[in-house]
Amino acid sequence: MSEFNQELDATGLNCPLPILRCKKAMNGMEVGEVIKVIATDPGAVKDFEAYCNQTGHELLSSGEEDGKFAFLIKKN
Repeated sequence: MSEFNQELDATGLNCPLPILRCKKAMNGMEVGEVIKVIATDPGAVKDFEAYCNQTGHELLSSGEEDGKFAFLIKKN
């Protein structure tokens, strides 16, 4: 995965906690910065797609890494 400014480990957390933690972390970030979120909840894939569609943030990538889900999200 590409470069990122901040990493959020949401492993072991279930919906909606990964989204809530991501939102809180992004509140402290500047526009254009990228956060990498790591989650284990299979529902996180659709949750982060919906979150980005609703907030206008850009989902740069979404995939599986070492049995976990990884997302790169750019703050807009």
